[in-house]
Amino acid sequence: MNLSNKKDDINWNNVVKKEVIGTGGLDLGEVVQVGDNFVIIQKGLLNKKRYIIPISTVENFDGETLKVKVDENDLFGYEEKDEPKFKDYSTFKSSDMSKEMQTKIPLISEDLQISKKIVEDKVDVIKDPIKETKTVEIELTYEKVTIERIPYNSEDKQAYASTEIQQNRSPQVEKPVTTRTQISIPLKREVPVIIKNPYIREEVIIKKRPVKETKTITTEVTNETLNYDNEQSSSTRP
Repeated sequence: MNLSNKKDDINWNNVVKKEVIGTGGLDLGEVVQVGDNFVIIQKGLLNKKRYIIPISTVENFDGETLKVKVDENDLFGYEEKDEPKFKDYSTFKSSDMSKEMQTKIPLISEDLQISKKIVEDKVDVIKDPIKETKTVEIELTYEKVTIERIPYNSEDKQAYASTEIQQNRSPQVEKPVTTRTQISIPLKREVPVIIKNPYIREEVIIKKRPVKETKTITTEVTNETLNYDNEQSSSTRP
């Protein structure tokens, strides 16, 4: 077994996917990434957590297991949080800053672009029946009964008898009725007949035409700015 105690003698390319053991045999998972002065380890199968371990904590590497001087209390401070990261973020987060480092942080802005699309509206044209009253005069004819009494004198009787004799008939006169008798006389009259004939009163022409209008669109866009907190006090600066 080739045991490397010096960090400069460790082939860091071989460390990836290898087991990591902490102080007192603490299982820290395996190495998933190696940086200039840090290694990222991942622990757990379902609830996976990642930790950024400074290379300064590495004790040795035997080709299969990387041993680091990290216990449970140290591990909490090395946990990688779920926050946006730029390239080499882990390098900056590591406490092992033995040399000057540089990275590029992109600042993202949103560019406002307005496009057009066609949406469909509709206009409902409704015809409603409106009732109105019309008056039309019409002349109607009807039959009316009038009763006229004419006295029947002796001359009329003689003339009637003479006429009956000339026709070889004996003059006959009906006997008076012995009971109440009703005589029906038909009377005719005109009644109005209402006929409604539809006709086209007018036509309505509906046209569509494009109309131009100018609208002002106001919306929010997001621009990233860069701020930093310098946690190092002035008394500790070189």
